[in-house]
Amino acid sequence: MTDLDPFEIKILRELQRDANQTTAEVAERVGLSVSPCWRRIDRLERDGFIKKRVAIIDRRKVGLNAHVFAQVKLNAHGRANLDEFSAAIRGFPEVLDAYVLMGTTDFMLRIVARDIDAYESFFFDQLSKLPGVQEINSTVALSEIKATTELPLGQD
Repeated sequence: MTDLDPFEIKILRELQRDANQTTAEVAERVGLSVSPCWRRIDRLERDGFIKKRVAIIDRRKVGLNAHVFAQVKLNAHGRANLDEFSAAIRGFPEVLDAYVLMGTTDFMLRIVARDIDAYESFFFDQLSKLPGVQEINSTVALSEIKATTELPLGQD
């Protein structure tokens, strides 16, 4: 982990677990006084180690019960097609994550929807109509075994 001292790694671990902590609480947990802890957090934010602080919402509590992974294959692999598809995907709020892949498919998407009927509408009305789409293989997640946003930053 480039340019990170042991205290900064501890700070990042703490903020991953609960970004709602005050600087004083983080400082106490990592063994620093408040001012040096604040300076380190500020540097981690300025240097882009901390992208943003968010609340993680339970998708089911807000009515998003369908969780789908879609592998998308494009019919042409020109850079223009990849860029056009990528730009379109960024505009769909249903798509939570999108990755460009190496292999037999071009993209992996993680999608949420109210239910399977809503996903079906999204699939036919929007996703499958994007230019260059040759094939979409959708896999519905039945249950969630592990979901985390915490990166493995090493042990103390």
